[in-house]
Amino acid sequence: MQKYLLVISLIMCSMIVNAQEIVLPLWEGTPPLQNDMGLEEKAIEEGIIRIENVQIPQIEVFLPSKQVRTGQAVVIFPGGGYHILAYDWEGRDFAKWLNTQGIVGIVVKYRLPDSKSLTDAKEVPLLDAQRAVRLVRHHAEEWMIDPDKIGVMGFSAGGHLASTVSTQYAHDVERSKDAIDALSARPDFSILAYPVISFRDAAAHSGSRKNLIGDNADQELIDRFSGELNVTAETPQTFLVHAQDDSGVPIENSFLYYKALHAHQVPASLHIYPKGGHGFGFGLGKGAVAGWRDVLLDWLGDLK
Repeated sequence: MQKYLLVISLIMCSMIVNAQEIVLPLWEGTPPLQNDMGLEEKAIEEGIIRIENVQIPQIEVFLPSKQVRTGQAVVIFPGGGYHILAYDWEGRDFAKWLNTQGIVGIVVKYRLPDSKSLTDAKEVPLLDAQRAVRLVRHHAEEWMIDPDKIGVMGFSAGGHLASTVSTQYAHDVERSKDAIDALSARPDFSILAYPVISFRDAAAHSGSRKNLIGDNADQELIDRFSGELNVTAETPQTFLVHAQDDSGVPIENSFLYYKALHAHQVPASLHIYPKGGHGFGFGLGKGAVAGWRDVLLDWLGDLK
């Protein structure tokens, strides 16, 4: 048994040593829908890394060793109510974990709509999300990724963004374009952890809604950013996980999205745990919810 554990340990160490990390900006020069005002990003580490006022959006790419790559890639959007990014807790930590499974993990440092440098703040997170998916497709061959196995993963407000790019991947705004923009921004699958989905009153997370579209948004804008209303038969297959005792984002958000997916015959997997609260991340020390990643791996392995 000890010999077996030693072999496993050596394999895991080899995977970590061989793993690569790449950081790339999403855009060349000043990003679209932004003025260069000399503003600075702020990162605060208090148990977890919280990033505010992103000015240079980027992807941080974690590549597993070549021998174990599955061809899958997951583009990760950390949560934070569209005000901050919980960058390690719901980003880097998951990218590194995915690497141990042979999956490329890509963390997106996307711009947040409360920055004063943005010219149309409500459009910017989706624009960055679309660009992130396209940029990964652009580098798919180089990073040994199957361009038809690129998914998105989001937590809380990051889950809202992941669901928005899953339902509005073709949405366009007026701006200059380059060759990467010709690539599809449609994810092949989505993973939504305790996601904000609806901006309608019954299920809305008021902080995320306020930060993205403001206090006095009209009904058309509220409906546009309510993911359950924008699902079609082309929406990617989806894995949802939520805790029943989530006092931050009601479980009705996941119910609404699942119901819409089911109505359009989109394959979906919904997992509700009785305890875990909001923002449980890996779920370690929180009971049964700690096993949700094993269920996710089974789902990823079964994707068509």
